[in-house]
Amino acid sequence: MNLFEVSEMREGSLPVIKLSHVPFFDVDKIFDCGQCFRFDRVENSSHSTEFAGVAHGRHVSFAQDGDTVYIYGSDMNDFESIWRGFLSLDMDYEAVNRDILDHSAGTVMDAAMEYGRGIRILRQDAYEAVISFIVSQNNNIPRIKKIIEALSAKCGSPIEINADGQKHTSGVSSLCAFPTCEALVSLGEEGLFELKTGFRAKYIYDAAQKISRGDLILSDIRSLSSTDDCISSLCAVKGIGLKVASCAALFGMARYDAFPIDVWMKRVAEKYFADELDSFSSARFGKYAGIAQQYLFYYERYNR
Repeated sequence: MNLFEVSEMREGSLPVIKLSHVPFFDVDKIFDCGQCFRFDRVENSSHSTEFAGVAHGRHVSFAQDGDTVYIYGSDMNDFESIWRGFLSLDMDYEAVNRDILDHSAGTVMDAAMEYGRGIRILRQDAYEAVISFIVSQNNNIPRIKKIIEALSAKCGSPIEINADGQKHTSGVSSLCAFPTCEALVSLGEEGLFELKTGFRAKYIYDAAQKISRGDLILSDIRSLSSTDDCISSLCAVKGIGLKVASCAALFGMARYDAFPIDVWMKRVAEKYFADELDSFSSARFGKYAGIAQQYLFYYERYNR
């Protein structure tokens, strides 16, 4: 497994983690490939690229120069307990990529993996992923981000950051944590609709109610023995279909064999796998099918 060096620094009063020689890691691609919705580019950054946002109730920014990554707003304790896992830095992506190619040698996957090199699947909070991907239904990424930011600004807990931390913000974030399920329930369907959630308001409300009451226990779903069972359990919730459930499982429950199929992936199937449409599924791509999916999605969506 590829190793990297971890050190702790400070920028004024702001704690900073520096990661040196990080393999298979591209901040730009990770935070701009449609898997999360609360991070935005930091303009005029001193780094080659930097994205800032809110995750796990904290404001943080991830910057990169070459194979060196900086995490602004994190001390060593936060890195080990939150960000190492969030960024999937405990996974050997060299081995992951070998496994994907073993299932897809000689296909477009070679080009897709090279084009998407550096993408890692984030381990997001399961509850936030469920609500966020309900919002994503029949929606585009800029609008999804605006709705989630509006929900957070309306009823999420404010996050305090100091003057040094302000230098590493995007200017887009409300600097509020993702709202609790109880906070979403308190808005009611009408309040959710007023935040431009549209037809999704009733689905957000229903899911938040079920989670709040304990009718839907995401930790239990996450621990189910099979990903199919996990997805089926999520699909039992009103307004959650196969695509939303697969996204929630992949991005919020670390189910790397979950294989979301949206309009972009349908294009991939028809364009590159026309002779095997019947087998274009998780089983076709192996235990890391979800990561393969992200490479293919990114390649088709952004390779122009």
